[in-house]
Amino acid sequence: MGTVTPRSVLRYESWTLQPDREPDAEPVLYAMQCAVDGETSPRSEDFAEPQNWVLRHCGQNASHHTYREIITRPWRAWRQI
Repeated sequence: MGTVTPRSVLRYESWTLQPDREPDAEPVLYAMQCAVDGETSPRSEDFAEPQNWVLRHCGQNASHHTYREIITRPWRAWRQI
């Protein structure tokens, strides 16, 4: 039998993941989506804007009562030493 040589080296590391709250982080963005027709509000840093969109949308579409909140939140990961 011949010599056995390693083909790969595995190294396990610990990583941390958390919301990015650094000063240069991307902003948290909010939007709302109508579950009836799939139409989506513009994204905004201020939740009041998508909320107002919902009120206008359901006012224009009397049978559209169900919505989804869409939050885009920046996260960051780093290797623990």
